[in-house]
Amino acid sequence: MPDRDTNKGTAMSKRHTQKYKIDRRMGENIWGRPKSPVNKRSYGPGQHGQRRKGKMSDFGLQLMAKQKLKGYYGNISEKQFRNIYGVAQRRKGNTAENLIGLLESRLDAIVYRAKFVPTVFAARQFVNHGHVMVNGKKVNIPSYRCQPGDVIQIREKSRSMALVLEALDSPERDLPDYIEVEGKHMTATYLRVPELADVPYPVKMEPNLVVEFYTS
Repeated sequence: MPDRDTNKGTAMSKRHTQKYKIDRRMGENIWGRPKSPVNKRSYGPGQHGQRRKGKMSDFGLQLMAKQKLKGYYGNISEKQFRNIYGVAQRRKGNTAENLIGLLESRLDAIVYRAKFVPTVFAARQFVNHGHVMVNGKKVNIPSYRCQPGDVIQIREKSRSMALVLEALDSPERDLPDYIEVEGKHMTATYLRVPELADVPYPVKMEPNLVVEFYTS
């Protein structure tokens, strides 16, 4: 029978590898993590990573903006990200702002923002494994779209997990003002849908370029 701790360590290592690979590809520390490889070197992965980059085309800039935003939320699949964009486009108002609001309304994003887990990758797995409730009911779909007023809570039996305690003690991330956290019972209330300026991204996100990518 496989060792559960070994499997857990392997899964954690894969998440870290994927996360750092995205950082290297973007050339930016998109989650603001102190151990990101781009803190030491800003060039991309591979033997050609140090070559001087020429001026990027408009399409290249748009593609990079899409890949960065998509990667930030746990490297969402292209199909899923395109569907989210489609919903943003059909809504009234600014499509770029709608896109950010939809991404921040994801259950895994709120679990991450509330500092219940250390990474957005861990948030997806945490929700998948049934550790989270919304308004008192277990929800195991990371892409579940929360509404203002929803109360997200960590199940009581999951509150002593090592990754939860690690995240709660981490000083790395700021808690945004559109989420209210009550630490004793590990609950987070989603107060409102944020605008781009409200979201504490460690790097500049350009959803307007994502809109251009899909409409060009």
